[in-house]
Amino acid sequence: MHVTFYGAVREVTGSMHLIGTEDECVLLDCGLYQGRRKDAAEKNRVLPLDAAMVGSLVLSHAHIDHSGRIPLLVKNGFAGRIACTRVTADACRYLLLDSAHIQEQDAEYLNYKTVRGALSQGPSVNGKPMGPRQYERLKKLLKKNRNHLDTVKIAELAAKYRLQMVEPLYSAADAEQALGHFDGVPYRTPVSIGKSMTCTFYEAGHILGSAISIIRHTANGRTRTIGFTGDLGRFDKPILRDPTFRFEEADRQIDLLIMESTYGDRDHDPVVDLKPQLKKALNDTFNRGGSVLIPSFAYGRTQELLYLIHELYAEGAVARMPVYVDSPLAANMTTVFGEHPEVYDRETHETFLQRGLNPFDFKQVHFTQSVEESMTLMRETKPHIVISASGMCEAGRILHHLRYKIHDPKNSVLIVGFMAQHTLGRRILELGEAYHANGRSGQAPVVRILNKEYPLRARVLKLGGFSAHADRGEMLRFLKNSNLQVKKIAVVHGEENQSTAFAGLLRENGYDATVPMVGQTWEIE
Repeated sequence: MHVTFYGAVREVTGSMHLIGTEDECVLLDCGLYQGRRKDAAEKNRVLPLDAAMVGSLVLSHAHIDHSGRIPLLVKNGFAGRIACTRVTADACRYLLLDSAHIQEQDAEYLNYKTVRGALSQGPSVNGKPMGPRQYERLKKLLKKNRNHLDTVKIAELAAKYRLQMVEPLYSAADAEQALGHFDGVPYRTPVSIGKSMTCTFYEAGHILGSAISIIRHTANGRTRTIGFTGDLGRFDKPILRDPTFRFEEADRQIDLLIMESTYGDRDHDPVVDLKPQLKKALNDTFNRGGSVLIPSFAYGRTQELLYLIHELYAEGAVARMPVYVDSPLAANMTTVFGEHPEVYDRETHETFLQRGLNPFDFKQVHFTQSVEESMTLMRETKPHIVISASGMCEAGRILHHLRYKIHDPKNSVLIVGFMAQHTLGRRILELGEAYHANGRSGQAPVVRILNKEYPLRARVLKLGGFSAHADRGEMLRFLKNSNLQVKKIAVVHGEENQSTAFAGLLRENGYDATVPMVGQTWEIE
């Protein structure tokens, strides 16, 4: 039995690891790599393995950096079962289709920009450079109306002028096909994932439905066990139950634990400080007459924000400004939350459900759906809150809100989650923090959004306590307090400095921990 580490190794996104035996292969996660657009496109399009040889896939949770390449896997020949929790299966019905739509839309927009740029560089009909009126006519030529691209016309012109077009990684039809392979199972219920392998899911506390996976392989009278944390959550957070410490007796002896390390060298702000931090950020912005933009993962972080804003509004601690969830996906994911109260923690039941209240819906919340609603909101100047995807500012409607509001010092951008290297969210965070450290004096830094530069004058605030990932102390707490007996640990899912720091901390505490290399194979003795 062996494990090959293909993705989220010495980096955060693109989770993918392959368990192999003499006669079968099981894949752990099949995530989308997120980072620089060119690098991401190259990494995501090429699977590092033969999809047809994979018999089953175990999915730790629904986030796109863990699930986002599943449609590509199916498209390339995977025909097996995708085992995950029931909540994760429900969530992926929305997340994978949304991922496909975003990729299709991004490809369409980039192709529009390519054609528009090529045509605008050429001479006009009378041989003179194109003027403003002609340029506006050109843009109208490429659109069906003000808000929708004429993809047929764009394709015709691209072919005519031999322009290189961008193809989406996969289509909505590919995502639909992949969804037919999902099989949701309850926590703590062993499920077969091959001739000689079973998997049992335990609560990981990261997002709704996230799981620690325990895979057991029995052959020739001997059992070997691999644990996969996926992403571990924090303790004492609202809505979700904590990561479990209690594992069934058959699952306690772990030959290899594949463990995340996103925050392997740091500790978060205490969870109890979340509401005061959010309260101050909102009040300071509203007092300036500004609006608050929150790039947020549609699944998990958005619902947590709604939960806390609901509490602040109910307490009268913050002016009750309109709250817009500008993401059809986030609206759908909030529905998934509403459909699974059986996995909420006790506090959520006591605070909201037992009083007949929906934690994620209150008078001031508006879920925008159409492009037209979103564009109207972008131009709104009265104070409000916008929660919009994507969480790392790499795609989606948040890009358009940023380009309309990031130049105004009255506004705030709240960073409430991890921003991977080379993402727009990471650049905004780093530039905003540096500008603030310099007293916000001098020329504002510039960020590039959808191929155009904008001055970053809005205040950028990081609320670290919102992270859905356990910090180093919490990850160590999980290991020490659980009833698992772990022989060896592979440290993954962290930028290289985070993973190596966490592996060192584990060794200091008596664990045999190593950071694998990309593509490296470990034998399980």
